[in-house]
Amino acid sequence: MLKTNHTEVAVIGGGIIGSAIAYYLAKDKRKVALFEEREIGSRSTSAAAGMLGAHSEYKEFQHVYSFARSSQLLYKELYHELKEQTGIDFEMKKGGLLQLAFTSEEREERNSLMQLPDIEWLTREEAKRKVPLLTDQIIGASFLKEDVHVTPAIASNSFSKGAFLFGAEIYEFTKVLSVVNEHSHYKVNTTQGSYTADQVVIASGVWSNYFFQQTGLMNAIIPVKGECIAVLNDQLPFAHSIFHDQHYIVPRNNNELIVGATKRWNDWNEEPTLEGIEMVIKKAKEMLPPIQGMRWLRSWAGLRPQTFDGFPFIGEHPEQKGLYFAAGHQRNGILLAPGTGRMIADLITGNPVNPEWVEAFKIDRLPSAVSTGRG
Repeated sequence: MLKTNHTEVAVIGGGIIGSAIAYYLAKDKRKVALFEEREIGSRSTSAAAGMLGAHSEYKEFQHVYSFARSSQLLYKELYHELKEQTGIDFEMKKGGLLQLAFTSEEREERNSLMQLPDIEWLTREEAKRKVPLLTDQIIGASFLKEDVHVTPAIASNSFSKGAFLFGAEIYEFTKVLSVVNEHSHYKVNTTQGSYTADQVVIASGVWSNYFFQQTGLMNAIIPVKGECIAVLNDQLPFAHSIFHDQHYIVPRNNNELIVGATKRWNDWNEEPTLEGIEMVIKKAKEMLPPIQGMRWLRSWAGLRPQTFDGFPFIGEHPEQKGLYFAAGHQRNGILLAPGTGRMIADLITGNPVNPEWVEAFKIDRLPSAVSTGRG
C-alpha cells in the first residue's frame, strides 16, 4: 500500500528523465512521489550508451543548443553532488569523443561545429595515436573534448536515491492506470491503489502516448528502436568514444565496449533482431576493424521516443493547469535529463525559464510551425 495518500507532485516514469525531475523537485523541498512500472532506470534508460553529446549533436539541436549544453554542464556538478549525497558513482568517463570523417565532404559538413570552443580537428595519424585500433580509412576526426559519457542506469538510480534522501517517495513495480483531473487536484490511479497530487508530471518516454490520449491531446511519440551489443576489449584499452553516422563505440570502465545502434521506426518490440545486430557489427568493424576479434558479451534493444520534429515535449498541458509532460527526447534522453529535470522543477516552482526553451518544447506546438527535418 502507499505510504501516504497525497503528494504535491506525482512523477510518472522512473527512467532517467523522471528520476532527474523527482530529484530537482525534492531538492527544491517539494513533496514528491515517483511511480515506475518496473525498476528504476530499467527500460529505455538502461538500453542507452550514455553519451553526453551536446557537440556531436550540434546540427540536430539547432537553436536549442544552449539547452543541450547547459544540461551537459550540469553533469559536472551533479557527479560530485550525487556521489557525496548517495555514495553512487555514475561513472562519468572522461576522454571525449572522436567524430570520424571518411571523406572530405564529411569534413566540410562540420565547419559550423568546428567553430565551437573545445573542438579540435585531428588528422588520421593524430586520431590513431589516441585510438590505435581505428581504421586506416578515415581522413581524420573531430575531437569533442566535452562529449564524455555516463552509465545511464546508474545515473538514473543516483537521481532517484538522491530524491529519496530529500524526502521523495519511490514506488517501483507500480503501474499508473489513469490520471484524472478533479479540478482541485489530480487523482492518480495505480495498480497499488489511488493517490492524489497537486501537480502531475508525465515522463514515460514512448509510453507517454497513453496519457496524451487520456488528457485530450493529439500528440504522438513514435518509438525508434535501437539495437546494441557489448563486447570485451581485451586488446588495447582506450578512453575515447567513437562516433560516425549515428553509430558509436563507447568504452566502459570495465573494458566493455558498448556498440550501437540501429534506427527502426515505429517498432515496439524491445528485443534485438539478427538483422539489426548484423548491421551494428558491420558498422563497428568499419570504424574499429579489430573489434571482430573481441569476445561477445550480450545484445539488447531500447525504444527511443521520437516526436514529429525531434524536440521533446517539456511543459504544461495547454488546458489542464498543473499537468506537465517531459517526454520525447529521442536519442538524447541521457544528455538532456538534468536540463529537463531543472526546467520542469522551475516551471512548477515559478522560477524563470529561458523563453526560447519554453517555446521550442511547448506541448501544443504544431508540425506546420517548425522545421520537421530532424531525426
